Amino acid sequence: MKIIKNPKKSLGQNFLVDKNILNKIVSLEDIKNKNIIEIGAGYGSLTEKILNKKPKKFFAIEKDKEISKFLFKKFINNKKLTIVNDDIFNFLKRKNNMKNVIVFGNLPYNISTQILVKWIRLNNLNKIFKKFILMFQKEVAERIIATTNNKKYGRLSILTSWKMNVKK
Repeated sequence: MKIIKNPKKSLGQNFLVDKNILNKIVSLEDIKNKNIIEIGAGYGSLTEKILNKKPKKFFAIEKDKEISKFLFKKFINNKKLTIVNDDIFNFLKRKNNMKNVIVFGNLPYNISTQILVKWIRLNNLNKIFKKFILMFQKEVAERIIATTNNKKYGRLSILTSWKMNVKK
């Protein structure tokens, strides 16, 4: 299928297309028969790789209405995949009974830290999520994984280490 448009800066879109990176991402966790959420599915490059690993339930969240329509058409015959045109937090409010979810995401650059902080602040974080496999802008990632006595160490590092085990 033909990709229909360029990334929207207002949504912080940045589409993953490098097959080597995509393969590395899906190899980080055994996802066969697991519940999966992908945030910012874009044109479905990572979505396809995840589907090949045979998840139990798979929700691909895409906020962009045009791209969501594209994904509906692209994956119309896949019964394991549910395309959701919404914000991740609206989706989680409706699907509050999910457990042991593995989240994949090439997070929108302009709101990636806001998304991470909202997750960290969830009271039931460990009951819902098993693992997050997320891509961040390099500078944001450095702030997330920074340790004490590092100039990048700050609020984001402290919050993240409070509830999460972070690996680069």
